[in-house]
Amino acid sequence: MQSIPLTPAPVAVPYAPRRTLALLVGIASIAALIIGGAFMPRWLVFLLTMAASHGLVSLGIVLLMRGGVVSFGQGLVFSVGGYAAALTFNKLGITDALGLALMGGVAALVVAAPFAPLLARYRGIFFAMLTLALSMVCYGALVKTNALGGSDGFNMGRPTLFGQTLADERVAYVLYGVTIAVAGIFALMAHVYFHSTRGLVTLAVRENELRVEYLGGSVKQAMGINYLLAAFAGGVGGALTVMSLGHIDPNFSFWTTSGEFVFVAILAGWQSVLAVFIASTLLEVVRSFSSLYFPNTWQLSLGLFLLVMIRFLPRGIGSLWVDRSAKGDRS
Repeated sequence: MQSIPLTPAPVAVPYAPRRTLALLVGIASIAALIIGGAFMPRWLVFLLTMAASHGLVSLGIVLLMRGGVVSFGQGLVFSVGGYAAALTFNKLGITDALGLALMGGVAALVVAAPFAPLLARYRGIFFAMLTLALSMVCYGALVKTNALGGSDGFNMGRPTLFGQTLADERVAYVLYGVTIAVAGIFALMAHVYFHSTRGLVTLAVRENELRVEYLGGSVKQAMGINYLLAAFAGGVGGALTVMSLGHIDPNFSFWTTSGEFVFVAILAGWQSVLAVFIASTLLEVVRSFSSLYFPNTWQLSLGLFLLVMIRFLPRGIGSLWVDRSAKGDRS
C-alpha cells in the first residue's frame, strides 16, 4: 500500500498582494527621489534627470524585447518627441512642461503609427534593420531641413509648470521632479502592463507565435500595439530630455543614440522595469566619469563595462532579483 505523504504541498502566494505591494513601494520610491533631489548637488540632479528621461526610451525597447524583437531605431521617436516639444514651445507658445511632454509622446505616436503594421510583420534582424533605417532617414531629413536649424539644431526656452515661471536656482530641480514623476508613472504602468493579459501574450509570442495564433490571439496586433507604446514612451523621453538640455539637433536621431538605448536595454534585461532605470543610471555614471578621466577613450570604457556585465549577468541586471524570486516561488 502506497503511503500518503504527511508534508503538505507548498501553497503559492497569490500574486495580486505582491503586485499591490510593488506599486506602493514604487510610489514611495518616486516620492523619496523627488524629495531627495532637493538635497543633491546640481550635477547629480542633472545626471538623474537624463537617466530617467533616457530610461523611458529604453523601456520601450524592453517592451519590444519581451516579444522577441529589438529596435535599433528608437532615435526616431526620441528625436520626433524632442523636436515636437521644442517647436510647440517656440512656435505655438505652449510652455507647460507636462503639456510639452505629452505633445512629444503624441507626435512620436503619430509618426510611428503608419509603420506599425509593416514592422509587426517582421522579426529578428529584419525588424532591427528596418527600425534603424527609419531612424537614419529621419536623421538625413533633419540635417537637410534648414527651417529646423539643419545640422546645428536650435534652442528652446525655459518651460513653465502649471503657469508658474521657474526661477534660475530652482529650474533644474523642478525639471528633475517632473522627469522623475513622469518616468515613475510610466514605470508603474509598464509593470502593470507586463503582468496583464496582453503583456503575457507578448511573452507567449516570444516563445511560440504559432501557438498564440492557434489560441485565437493576433501576433501582428500584439506587436503593433507594443511598437506604438514604445514610440509614445520614446517621444515623452525625448521631450523631457530637450526641456532639460534647452537644445535639440539631428543627433537625437543618429544611430549611435539608438545604440545607447539598446545598450541600456541589454544591460537591464527584459524581466524588470526597475532594472531599466538602474541600467540607464549606470550608463550615465560610467559615461560621465569615463569622459572626465578618459576623454579620448570613454567609448572603450563603456564597451568594457558592457562586456563585463554580459559575462557575469547574461540575463541582465533584472535577473538578480527576478530569478531569485522565481526560485522562491517554486520552493
